[in-house]
Amino acid sequence: MEQGFNYLVVINDEEQYSIWPTFKKAPPVGWRAIGFEGDKAACFERINELWVDMRPRSLRGADGFGSWADSP
Repeated sequence: MEQGFNYLVVINDEEQYSIWPTFKKAPPVGWRAIGFEGDKAACFERINELWVDMRPRSLRGADGFGSWADSP
């Protein structure tokens, strides 16, 4: 178990969330910090609060298309 490490909550252009350890320089290209830092459990709790639609942004649309329920 990784105790004592803090993490950043990060997001990519598809609005998918992840965590990144603070002891590393910066998140990988395409990911950016959202301004939340904490232990692993706190970060996952924050992600659960924010990430209510697991579909990538490119599959979500204001018109409602792209839903798995619409597929044959």
